[in-house]
Amino acid sequence: MDNRLQMLISWVRQFPGFETTNVQPVSGDASFRRYFRACKTDDDGNNITVIAMDSPPEQEDCRPFVSIGSHWHHAGIAVPQIFEADLVRGFLLLEDFGDQLMLGQLTPDTANILYQSALDELVLIQQLPPPPDSPLPAYNTALLNREMALFRDWLLEGYLGLKLDNTEKSMLDTTFSLLRESALAQPEVTVHRDYHSRNLLVREQTSRPGVIDFQDAVTGPITYDAVSLLKDCYIQWPEERVCEWLEVFREKTLAARLHGADSETFRQWFELMGMQRHLKAAGIFARLAMRDGKSGYLKDIPRTVGYLLTASKRQPALRHFHAWLANEVVPRMEDMIGPLPDQEQKAK
Repeated sequence: MDNRLQMLISWVRQFPGFETTNVQPVSGDASFRRYFRACKTDDDGNNITVIAMDSPPEQEDCRPFVSIGSHWHHAGIAVPQIFEADLVRGFLLLEDFGDQLMLGQLTPDTANILYQSALDELVLIQQLPPPPDSPLPAYNTALLNREMALFRDWLLEGYLGLKLDNTEKSMLDTTFSLLRESALAQPEVTVHRDYHSRNLLVREQTSRPGVIDFQDAVTGPITYDAVSLLKDCYIQWPEERVCEWLEVFREKTLAARLHGADSETFRQWFELMGMQRHLKAAGIFARLAMRDGKSGYLKDIPRTVGYLLTASKRQPALRHFHAWLANEVVPRMEDMIGPLPDQEQKAK
């Protein structure tokens, strides 16, 4: 048992009912945070579980999690209640939403109701003001550029070992500029920033999904979280279903007076926002493998690059990027990581 886990157990045991508890590991995420389940018995003999989170301060500042989580919980968003917090050591005791990730519950038959519920929750999040104690960062030019650079630095030059010439670098800069300007032109809302099927939990006794991993929230483009959800890096749906769900979302956000865009404009925002998101995600997956030893994320790169290939094909202004991606990047990726997903591999 490592020192931080021993410290976490000692910290949990100071609270009433947990004096003799042990903790069991819960699946982690792509960060340095770790999650454990602790149990106690109440006065009626019922078992009550909570989640103990270990967030090493030198790697993961838990203060944004506490600030945003408390604000969203009090505003009625379905995020875990924070029972106890030690900000100095990075320990939190949270409400337990269970283990049923939306990803594991998605089937062709359940998808409509699960996505409807997730979109309803998202519209509520988008209408939230920032926490009163700490305004959310802006999804600005610098942040958008940093994220897209991950694709070049970690996937192209890092993992795939591609050497970009000046023409290719210029083409990437032009692509990044177009995507950045589209993102900055969108109406701004509260953005979760990682709103997908591994950060939403299906809970018993309620149709509302439990929302986790919200600590990186920003103020930014209205379609960003919809892209994360509907063009999920971990599961892919036929385009006609995605279009149906996107139109439902557009109508919900229109009714909430978050924008005034027609279907065509909204879809274009969504398509270009998706490219920015997937450039970032592909780079992060490569970084997780190379820097953090989390090679399990490599299998998600072909799906993510596939989204880029499909979206760029529909954009005349990105025809050079599309041709380069198809002819230079995809063959190298398929040799080193794996093939693009076939239509048959997509959810129906």
